Amino acid sequence: MKILLADDHPLFREGVKPVLKKLEARVVILEAADFPAAFSVTHANRDMDLALLDLNMPGMAGVDGVVRFRATFPEIPVVVLSAAEESADIQRLLAEGALGYISKATPSAKILAALRQVLAGETYVPTNLLQVDTAISPPDTRLMRQYGLTYRQMEVLRALANGLSNKQIADLLQVTEGTIKVHMSSIFRMLNVATRTEALLVAQKMGLDRRRH
Repeated sequence: MKILLADDHPLFREGVKPVLKKLEARVVILEAADFPAAFSVTHANRDMDLALLDLNMPGMAGVDGVVRFRATFPEIPVVVLSAAEESADIQRLLAEGALGYISKATPSAKILAALRQVLAGETYVPTNLLQVDTAISPPDTRLMRQYGLTYRQMEVLRALANGLSNKQIADLLQVTEGTIKVHMSSIFRMLNVATRTEALLVAQKMGLDRRRH
């Protein structure tokens, strides 16, 4: 397994490397201290299995750097490991294809579990960092009538539009993951779509990926 660890603080990289080495018996860790170095290292290692990027590094402006990295290397899973906890930034990163967002304050055991979750093909973001407002506003009531969706289905669809996985939606709405799957099936049927991606596109057209204030 080959992993890029990009962070401009050497001490932080040293602290994370022992965690990464627990992912697999043979882990090759490639390091970068800024965005230009991250791009250079990745160009030379296109077989990389995972890229861990700090959000704020020299050479590029925060979220834009991660977005450009994703556009340049779409085949490489990206997880942001950062001290920043702005909900709007996290939502944008998820919308641009990042598979995880981990706060630097996260204990090492949870970091390890989160990375394993991402490597298994899932998305990891602590629900408390997203702070998704699922309250239905008047325009959503109109959409409910238009698409034949219930209040709860609209809550689920908005959470989906903001990048949450089924498990995260279940945690947010305080129901079981099985209940969310049932809601998703109903949403797919009402929207006349067959996949989660198609449902996400419809939700984006509704404007549900923009936070309501």
